[in-house]
Amino acid sequence: MTVLLGVNLPPALGYVSRWRHERLVNSLPYMQAHGRWDVVTVPPTDRVNAIHAALLPTGKVLLIAGSGNKEDLFATKALKSLLYDPRDGSSRMIPVPDDMFCGGQTLLPDGRLLVAGGTARYEKLDGAVTHAAGAMRVKNEDPDVARPVPAGTEFVSPAGLRYRSTRDALVPPAAKITTSTGATVTASEVTVFVEAVAPGPGSVNPDREQYAIAGLPPDLSRDLYGLGAPMTLDKQDYQGTDKAYTFDPVTETWTRVGDMAFARWYPTLTPMVDGQVLATSGLDGVGEVLNGQTEIFDPATNTWTERKDLTRYFPTYPGIFTTARSDEMFYTGTTAGYGPADQGRVPGLWDLADNTLSPVPGLRDPDLLETAGATWVGPVQDQRMAVIGGGGIGESPRSTARIDVVDLDDPAPRFTPGPDLPAPTRYPNIVTLPDDSVLISNGSRDYRGKGASDHLHARLYHPAPDGGSLTEAAAPEVGRNYHTEGLLLPDGRVLTAGSDPLFDDENNTVPGTFEQRLEIYSPPYLFRGPRPEITAAPDEVERGATALVATPAPERVERARLLRLATSTHVTSVDQRSVALDVRPARRGVAVDVPTAPETVPSGFYMLVLVDDRGVPSEGRILRVAGDEAGRTD
Repeated sequence: MTVLLGVNLPPALGYVSRWRHERLVNSLPYMQAHGRWDVVTVPPTDRVNAIHAALLPTGKVLLIAGSGNKEDLFATKALKSLLYDPRDGSSRMIPVPDDMFCGGQTLLPDGRLLVAGGTARYEKLDGAVTHAAGAMRVKNEDPDVARPVPAGTEFVSPAGLRYRSTRDALVPPAAKITTSTGATVTASEVTVFVEAVAPGPGSVNPDREQYAIAGLPPDLSRDLYGLGAPMTLDKQDYQGTDKAYTFDPVTETWTRVGDMAFARWYPTLTPMVDGQVLATSGLDGVGEVLNGQTEIFDPATNTWTERKDLTRYFPTYPGIFTTARSDEMFYTGTTAGYGPADQGRVPGLWDLADNTLSPVPGLRDPDLLETAGATWVGPVQDQRMAVIGGGGIGESPRSTARIDVVDLDDPAPRFTPGPDLPAPTRYPNIVTLPDDSVLISNGSRDYRGKGASDHLHARLYHPAPDGGSLTEAAAPEVGRNYHTEGLLLPDGRVLTAGSDPLFDDENNTVPGTFEQRLEIYSPPYLFRGPRPEITAAPDEVERGATALVATPAPERVERARLLRLATSTHVTSVDQRSVALDVRPARRGVAVDVPTAPETVPSGFYMLVLVDDRGVPSEGRILRVAGDEAGRTD
């Protein structure tokens, strides 16, 4: 009997414990205080490795995988995205035309999703490189003719070593300046990646040399040639692409737009107050972090323009946000992935008028900003931003529980401590809710969840001028770390997706499995009785205008918010914001005043939400805010 009890009692106690836990977390008082998580399993045929997520104006969510960090899918061009409708749980696979894995994305003012950059080549680790390779700067000294350099062009070193380019390139004409005393010609150049024709160490060239292009006649060889970096068998990083596409949420189709001026992998696309989009950072076409080259996308022409006046170095996926001043951005210091420890790591206000960056001091753990998150806290009019969690550069085991807040309206802004997370956290999912609280969920203590370090907890951050406070939220069931994202849905719930652990066990011996389940969080306000209703509202409002919103109990409405439809990837969501609206009673509803300043409410699609005197929000009504800006396409 003792043996039988010893064998059977622990499982029985475990069952009772789980039963009691399930009963607790599904009780109404618990959900009213902490909310609830529900796991969503999509059909096996519709599962993707969600790398990017975007809420579309139709209310559907687009989850983009591309190759999904799977080199075999990259090789076969089995590139995927999933369109998921949270209203009924339906889903549909949509192929993507290029590998958007680790590109940048944001919604344009007309509702299209812009995706730029992605993967042109997967990394090759030390020991896996069989052909010496490196960067080749192709120079053109002819001021009259652009020179094509097709993939497969051979470059020959003085010693006869041969290397082939891997992708097509076009070298512009040289720059020619004519003066009264003559003319000055400055060679143009593009950089391409080249690989040795012959495998093995015999093709290693440690020197920087001038290379001839095979097959060119002597007169052309004088004008067109290569300047090669050292050609080695060292690790080769991912390489970016310059391709860009838009996704139409109505037709649910992709369209190619103009190519970027630079290839980018891990770039940030920040929507500007005039409707254009700022592209910063990323790995270029040879796997190196771009040296500060910045460019602007104009949705009216679907073209990109390099902004040499805004050249500024940032590590990859920098957290760059617009502020209340049209010519100023705020760089939070948060990044993901690549860049040295001593360059581009200091948070600051970036003045676009003169390209200066004024550091913002006071941040705790300033060396633990990689894989951190950043967001506006409270309405954007408050100009308070928080930096949350983060870790050391690269595969560092170090992480921080920091939540630090800065008031950008302060004449001398500096970070001040807020409440700490319950544990040091990389990769926190951060989503602003319509009641002005912020959901912080998931993440891991170590790099990519090493050592089974995923956090199965969540907190609700309540912003305030004194730094704010945290309350406990229900615990998610699914662990999430690298390649994870979170989005606010129109019904007030939060969708989380993705996770790409390095290992699946505590001892780091079993290769990781990409998490394809979705999980949806229902905040406490969804369990506190009837919600306010929006029975009628305009589909479009102008900045500076007043909109009439029909609601059955206008006397209960206390606040109104516009929440911008957001995108999310790599713990980066620079287009997420909440805008406070002045609200007052009106016939059969309320009148809401839309702010005049585009710096506060840039044109685009938002969810209009009414919040009652209990802090319970209505469902979001998706509408477009319009105004006069350069990027408008209609």
